[in-house]
Amino acid sequence: MTDMSENRGGESETAAVRRSPLAKHSGGDAGSRGRTTIADGVVEKIAGLAARDVDGVHAMGSGMSRTFGAVRDRVPGGTKSVSRGVKAEVGEVQAALDLEIVVEYGVSIADVARDVRENVITAVERMTGLEVVEVNIAVSDVKLPDEEEEEPERRIQ
Repeated sequence: MTDMSENRGGESETAAVRRSPLAKHSGGDAGSRGRTTIADGVVEKIAGLAARDVDGVHAMGSGMSRTFGAVRDRVPGGTKSVSRGVKAEVGEVQAALDLEIVVEYGVSIADVARDVRENVITAVERMTGLEVVEVNIAVSDVKLPDEEEEEPERRIQ
């Protein structure tokens, strides 16, 4: 009686399967069998959320973009733009970002900018695998404690 784990050539079935052309995948690992592209908007959303997570950041974008955003947010079915104040340039392996932020009064702008830069780089690199080569931050305003939120005038009373 012959052992069931051996085939006709005397090698085990496991070894035969390992050497089988059907079991072998050409091209190496799965990561090298195609191309992944990441849209600028995806990186902008990731960066916008990461920047907003930093203490001392009151809002993103210039006064005008925040005003238009507030109007858009009030429209039924409108969604909040998490990428407001963020512009990304995305290549195949690298990304560069420009952020426009509004900081709270009394915080160290240099510290907030450093923390935003670190948080954005960490989030974008972790989630996308892209190398972030540059994060430029423009502080466009300071939110004063007694300042009311910018809201557009209501047309309907």
